[in-house]
Order: sequence, then C-alpha cells, then structure tokens
Amino acid sequence: MATNSNNVDVYDPQDVLDAVARFRETHGRCQCAILDPWYNKGVGGVRDDYVEYMSAILAEIASVADHVYFWGFPEIVALFMERLPKTHEFVAWLTWYYKNNPSVIRGWRSAQQACIHIKTPDARMYPEHFLNEAQLEKKAQGKLRYMPGPTSVIESSLLVGFVGRKEQTGHKSQKPVPVYEQIIRMATTEGDLVFDPMCGSGTTGEVCLKHGRRAVLNDIEPEYVEMTRNRMERCTPEEPLQAALI
Repeated sequence: MATNSNNVDVYDPQDVLDAVARFRETHGRCQCAILDPWYNKGVGGVRDDYVEYMSAILAEIASVADHVYFWGFPEIVALFMERLPKTHEFVAWLTWYYKNNPSVIRGWRSAQQACIHIKTPDARMYPEHFLNEAQLEKKAQGKLRYMPGPTSVIESSLLVGFVGRKEQTGHKSQKPVPVYEQIIRMATTEGDLVFDPMCGSGTTGEVCLKHGRRAVLNDIEPEYVEMTRNRMERCTPEEPLQAALI
C-alpha cells in the first residue's frame, strides 16, 4: 500500500522494476523521472553486469517519462551514452561548479558526480522559470534577447553535509534541495507528475511539494522509505522545509 501526503505517494519498499510496473498501471506516464541508483562503487556494492542491468532499468523508466535525469559517477554514466533509449534525445550532461568547494585541490579536478538529461522530442522545457521579473517583463513585450538553455552547470554543493546540514535526514548521499529544484523546474510546471523509483531520502518529494508538483516515490530499502515518509510529513505546501542557503 502506498501512503499519500500532500500530492506525494510513497510506495511500500519494492524493487525498482516492480515500482515502474506499478506506476505504469496506475499513472501511465509522467513529465519527469529521476533515476539516482547506487554508482557501482563503494556503498551499494558492485555488479559485473551493472551497465546492462541499469540500461534495462533506464529503458523502462524512459517508457513512462518524458524527461529522465540519470545520475552516476562520470566514468560510469559515460558508458551509457551509446545506450540511451531511442525514444529520447540527449539534452545535456550536468556537472557542478561550487566555488566554495572545501577540497584542498585547486585547478583541474575530477567531478564527483554527473547527470545525463534526456527527453522525448516533443517534451517541453521551461527556461522561463529561471527568469527574473525584469526579464519576464521583457519576454512579455517580445524584447527578451536571450533565453536560458537547458540546465548543464549547477552552482551548488552536490551533497548535503556541512552545507545544507539543516536538510540532513541521515542518508549517506543525500542530494540538496537546490540541486533538484533546478532540474525539476526545467522539466516541469505546476501540477506535473514526477516519478523517482530510487528516491533515497526523498529530496524529489520535498522539491515537488515546495513547487506545486505531484510525485511518486519508491525505494527498495525500508529504512529509506521510512525516512522519506517522515520527511514528507514534515514538509507541506503551506510550510515547506527551507533549503539551507548556499
């Protein structure tokens, strides 16, 4: 049984493919899906068939979503560039620039994570969500000279730690609200449906509540499902949890 809280459904713990099948039967399709699995290193273990396994999951999720954001370490998600679903087109490779990075390494350094954004050819994006009031006025007058392109560089801390600690749920690799806000707002508008079948701590749900989207969340780990449900109970459209300032 799923629990419903303020337009967010949280499934009981189940495998990702079972969750996709249930979502397809119940909802048919969504405007956006987030796929943030374990990255085949360290926490989560290693599968020799990881690329084949995740390619099958990516294809299933793409079959129910107009936009898909697929996460991983750069050297791992790069292996999927030749395996993207034929129904979707490549939009952007997301990476991060965080000028206050606490790392002692300066200059060239590896990205900790990356995200591939794909969409169906007719799926709409909403760059106008990132315009200020003056730019919106110019747009209405037909005088706006530049419209932002798809999100590809996010200036934000990538994981909740010292930065964003007020959001901390106890999840070991929790994504901050400001990161998901940008990608979800680019792909959806108010009332749209977002599906996250490997939701971890539930950041997708909080962002959807905060910005008037609907969400369906799932995770195979009972601990994370309970974490997500507790988070959704604390976060309502009227009084959303506030992301820590970056």
